Amino acid sequence: MKIEKLIARINELAKKKRTTGLTAEETTEQKALYKEYLGNVRKSVKAQLDNIEVVDK
Repeated sequence: MKIEKLIARINELAKKKRTTGLTAEETTEQKALYKEYLGNVRKSVKAQLDNIEVVDK
């Protein structure tokens, strides 16, 4: 899933959770989406850190 769609769906579920509450199925979906999003963030941060080169003077 594209990151924009992923974030949009997470936000949609978060708003619904605050207003009317979530069904058990939606709660499960929300947890899975959070897991996928955090995995993407971790992968991105790791890639950035792997590309850092320390240079001593």
